[in-house]
Amino acid sequence: MEKNIVLDIKHLTVTFEVEGDVIEAVNDVSLTVREGETLGLVGETGAGKTTTALAALRLVPDPPGIIKSGEIFVCGHDIMKAKTKELEKIRGEEISMIFQDPMTSLNPVYTVGQQIAESIILHQGLSKSEAMKKAGDMLEIVGIPRSRVNEYPHQFSGGMKQRVVIAIALACNPKMLIADEPTTALDVTIQAQVLDLMKNLKEKYGTGTIMITHDLGIVAESCDRVAVMYAGSIVEEGTLEEVFNDTKHPYTEGLFNSLPNIGDYDTKLKPIPGLMPDPSKLPKGCAFAERCQYATEACREKKPETRSFSDTHFVKCTAYDDPGFHIERKVVFDE
Repeated sequence: MEKNIVLDIKHLTVTFEVEGDVIEAVNDVSLTVREGETLGLVGETGAGKTTTALAALRLVPDPPGIIKSGEIFVCGHDIMKAKTKELEKIRGEEISMIFQDPMTSLNPVYTVGQQIAESIILHQGLSKSEAMKKAGDMLEIVGIPRSRVNEYPHQFSGGMKQRVVIAIALACNPKMLIADEPTTALDVTIQAQVLDLMKNLKEKYGTGTIMITHDLGIVAESCDRVAVMYAGSIVEEGTLEEVFNDTKHPYTEGLFNSLPNIGDYDTKLKPIPGLMPDPSKLPKGCAFAERCQYATEACREKKPETRSFSDTHFVKCTAYDDPGFHIERKVVFDE
């Protein structure tokens, strides 16, 4: 593994067995993240984004979840072969996750200082008093006065709870951070503050980051590369400029067409028709075919293969078997 790669996922497949059905949540996903790089992981609810993130920490609930195949390396550690003790050391010290809902991520019966100090004591071997002092330092880093270290989660607003969750995730300066929709349920002003905070921390510590989000505006503002996920697969991946300004996959085109165009008030929104397929009954061909305006019989009959448009831009789309194929979208995204 290259020295500057902090997360390397290869051919990851995750299923859930529920009431006799096999739900194909993640299908042959490969991702890499380098030091100081932010990868935006985008897609509809149920696309497999959070499951991919949980698999990176080997936190997929088993049962009913099963990591069927794949390799996961975090800072050179083989996550799939790691024993429980090694995993406990890697989580928090090498890789951390900001979970989706700050309202439920914090334990209501412990002070925020105790919750930040817990991982510091575990990973850095500090005494309780030293860990609490560092917990106060972490609160100040995320913009909360250290005087509030002995307060409980219910005494904080939603935005401040999110900052506390970020402080917990960053307490041991992990080299890899996964942020699962870190701005969900926050108002626009607090969203901007949280994103600025994460950007500053990335620049200060060189942390590699996966930003899981539905919001393409957040991706444009904070990400270096983008991976678009649909029905458990990465359908398009590239640099921010490639995915936004040289869109190749019809699903990515559909996501952009669903956004309002503030430069043209007469333009109507164009939603993607239909729904994502049932993950327990995925079609034998392209999972997006039934919603795709370009789909042919070949799209419905065979799984799309990965096609490279550059060293960094990859797309899974059978339509490109036709050398003359191109999508209609020509709008250049203005950052």
